[in-house]
Amino acid sequence: MMQEAAIETQGLRVRFGDFVALDNLTMQIPSGSFLAVVGPNGAGKSTFMKTLLGLVTPESGQVRVLGKPPGSTPTQIGYVPQIKTFDRSFPALAVELVLSGVRRAWPGPLRAPERKLALEALERVGAERLAERALGRLSGGELQRVYLARALVRRPELILLDEPATGIDALGEKDMYHMLEAYRKESGATIAMITHDFDVARYHASYVIVMNRTLYGCGHPSAALCEDCLSRAYGHGKHDHKRTL
Repeated sequence: MMQEAAIETQGLRVRFGDFVALDNLTMQIPSGSFLAVVGPNGAGKSTFMKTLLGLVTPESGQVRVLGKPPGSTPTQIGYVPQIKTFDRSFPALAVELVLSGVRRAWPGPLRAPERKLALEALERVGAERLAERALGRLSGGELQRVYLARALVRRPELILLDEPATGIDALGEKDMYHMLEAYRKESGATIAMITHDFDVARYHASYVIVMNRTLYGCGHPSAALCEDCLSRAYGHGKHDHKRTL
């Protein structure tokens, strides 16, 4: 029996005015996969994730996320954006930011059961000590951990991460991947992560897509990260693709 797809697209096309951001993306990502999405800057990777979230409407094609149209199951999806747009001077605590992932709005007074969920999520990412820290006093790596806790607080079936290693040092990055893998194995969730690091894609992912507005590789890392797929996606001849570009 074929494993149910967590993410499924057929002929997906997204256009912004005259610019085609995604063109003819067709894929099936099995549930429980650790998906790495790689491609050069401007390849449409973030647009792809926003389409999965229902934030971008395709011009044509089909998209199914957890078996339903994008945006149908927001409580079953956790998301960590690449760019954090909130005002760092906003007088709020880390635990409140995590709790906003439960209420899907900025929380008022914290109720005990919700606070317990938020603290458990912070502990899961090794950031329980940050619970009462003001957002403006968090480093880039600390803020990223808090956002990861926010994504996990509802124990989602699908986690979408847009370059989650941004602002995290090498040790913290290693811890993050181990934490994500532990959550995936424990819960059966699917993880989809944008990364520029081919080593991360090769050694942590079970499934990889290589894209530059369209697909150039899709499947097991050993197949998708082949020299031909990478050369066509990045638009240049052969050289060592083993390290981060």
